[in-house]
Amino acid sequence: MGPPRSIAQPSFQGYYDGHKDTYLSTDISSKAEAKAMHINYSASIGKVKGLPEIYLVQGRAAAGQLAVFGSQPGEPDYSPLWTETILTWKASATPVLITSDNQINKLEKTSGLTERPGNVVLNCPIIKIGSKS
Repeated sequence: MGPPRSIAQPSFQGYYDGHKDTYLSTDISSKAEAKAMHINYSASIGKVKGLPEIYLVQGRAAAGQLAVFGSQPGEPDYSPLWTETILTWKASATPVLITSDNQINKLEKTSGLTERPGNVVLNCPIIKIGSKS
């Protein structure tokens, strides 16, 4: 691979099971989203099936809401590729902070949260696992 070099690249935080993990966003299977996010477009990753989900809240959200991951490194189903799932709160609902994929199904049944497929795949490797509080 040659000698290592350092580069500056934006990183992001997302929740997994109540703690924050740090990740990169490098590639996406949507040409329009790639342009908007200033990341690489890759049609081929959009063909990969059976991936864990990354949940993104669209519209109204609780303060401090971040992406929510369905897995992380060390879990048997972890992959740096993610199927995007869009979460939205119904108009009558009061958004709450979502910090775990396990919380999502409960909120859909009780609190006016809905989900739909985003129809894209993202390459967002988690580079640092946060500590559980």
